[in-house]
Amino acid sequence: MTNTRIPAVRPKQPPAPRAVASRRSSRDRGTRLLAALFLAPTIVGIVVFTVVPILGSVLLSLFHWNVIDSPSFAGAANYRAVFGDSTVLVSFRNTLVFMVLAVALQLLIALVLALAVNGRMPGWLRSVFRSAFFFPLVLSAASISVVMKYLFNQDFGVVNWLLGLLGIAPVPWLTSENSAMATVILVYVWQQFGFSFLLFVGGLNNIPKEIHEAASLDGATGLRRHLSVTLPLLSPTLLVASVVGIINALQVFEQPYVLTAGGPGDATRTVVMVIYESAFEQLRFGEASAVGVLLFVLIMAVTALQFRLSRRFVHYQ
Repeated sequence: MTNTRIPAVRPKQPPAPRAVASRRSSRDRGTRLLAALFLAPTIVGIVVFTVVPILGSVLLSLFHWNVIDSPSFAGAANYRAVFGDSTVLVSFRNTLVFMVLAVALQLLIALVLALAVNGRMPGWLRSVFRSAFFFPLVLSAASISVVMKYLFNQDFGVVNWLLGLLGIAPVPWLTSENSAMATVILVYVWQQFGFSFLLFVGGLNNIPKEIHEAASLDGATGLRRHLSVTLPLLSPTLLVASVVGIINALQVFEQPYVLTAGGPGDATRTVVMVIYESAFEQLRFGEASAVGVLLFVLIMAVTALQFRLSRRFVHYQ
């Protein structure tokens, strides 16, 4: 009998901690590199089309430049000219009034329609309403304003023709200081409320049904349930809709420019219209940049105030 010697099986040794750390570090570097490659187009786009123009506007606001002659340093002269220009001050007042009224009306209409669409109705009908309310947003603001200018014309507009059938005298929608701003706001809200509407529909769908059922068992129904339950749970969506709405409203241009050209007088002249007129009609690019910088500061201040107030009024689930 021969003695067969069985070799001893050595347990597999775990890799050294240093080797594991090296492989993990290499994998992390690869992940970070891949993430950087995916983010690079977005970052480059933000830098080229947002950061650089902002810095360029701030720099240009310190110079006098009319495109034809070489720029000359002006320091704070452009800002002094802006604060001394009554047209600019009126445009800021008009823009703030427009922002408050347009955003409030936009959010109110969007919220009411979202609550109505989110109620009991067939799914196909809900889809029809969603598409119909969002459709104006995909159209050009300038083209819509051209159509609305004819509809609200005092002499041959369809709106006054319909009012005439009811025995109401023609209304100077676009030629009266009292009604021109209201008409511009209505046209703007009609086109823009679809975005807020879709946000609210999504926010309402994310509210658990159990919460509404519990509120109903506690006796909260109808308006009381919406005020006590729906609105607090929808407050994050309201914050997003209000921030986006205010930023867009402060930059309104197409509707007042096409409908009223800023008139009558300066009743509907906005800040962006002043920037356009100063830069491309009067070739005062330094002053136009100064107005743009002030508008940027105003937008940032209002947005910061919104987020500051949101700490008290926004409730997260």
